Amino acid sequence: MKKPLMTALVAALLLGGCNDGSSRNEAAIDVAEEMAEDPFLPPEQVSEKLANDSAAQTAAGEIPASIPQIAYVYEFGFRIAAPEIPQLQNRHVEMCDALGPQGCRVIEMRSSGGEGDYAYGDLQLAVAADKARSFGAQLAQSAEAEGGEQISAAITGEDLSRQIVDTEARLRARTALRDRLMEVLQTRRGTVAELVEAERGVAQVNEEIDQARSWLNEMRGRVNFSRMNVHYESGARSAGGFMEPIRDAVGSIGMIFGTAIATIIVLLTIAVPVGLLIWGGLAIRKRLRNPAAVAASSAEQ
Repeated sequence: MKKPLMTALVAALLLGGCNDGSSRNEAAIDVAEEMAEDPFLPPEQVSEKLANDSAAQTAAGEIPASIPQIAYVYEFGFRIAAPEIPQLQNRHVEMCDALGPQGCRVIEMRSSGGEGDYAYGDLQLAVAADKARSFGAQLAQSAEAEGGEQISAAITGEDLSRQIVDTEARLRARTALRDRLMEVLQTRRGTVAELVEAERGVAQVNEEIDQARSWLNEMRGRVNFSRMNVHYESGARSAGGFMEPIRDAVGSIGMIFGTAIATIIVLLTIAVPVGLLIWGGLAIRKRLRNPAAVAASSAEQ
């Protein structure tokens, strides 16, 4: 009665080593499939078969081949007159919308203008990987058409091939384990405690499957859609025109008045005790120099 549960637990241990390589994962999946056909397969035969399959795949040099999965990030910087920045941003957004949701998506757009002719802005896009480079060239062309210039450009990439292959293998192994545990529950072979433990195992494996799928979708999304960060800025900050110094002076009145009061308080804080010390010293000196006058004053009292 306990062999099915023991076999399932052995499978869990074998399939748990998903980070040892894809060949071990494939061997574990094959063993799990054979266990599904023969629920009473002895654990020692399971271990022996897994070792033989892994050794055979290692000897044959079977390495899963896959196309490199690179996640690219593009950085572009443009300099253009401050009043033209919003127009250029909107133009780039329109170009992105023209590609459709499967070609380009707007992630974030920000812009800020200050006094005078200084301003800056940022635009973040997710562009289909096969269109990213040509789209970047179109961004530069549109900026030049608006009177701007490209001042920076950079491309960085991260190879996610190994992470994707490992996550796919983990997902397949955990799916096989879940199916095996579900079969144990469906056959109802074992004690109540064993069935409860199998249900807990199914819940845990389902959680790991959902997590692996989430990771896989996130990495595939980064590969399929390249991140594109576009920065806009005008020239150097200007003085702001005729009224700017006047506004600065008016705004500084409060600070100047407060500084003056603070200076007076500091001077009084220092002057009062120092003045008392000087007055006391002078009084003592006067008494010491005229002892007769001091004695006469005391006699009169």
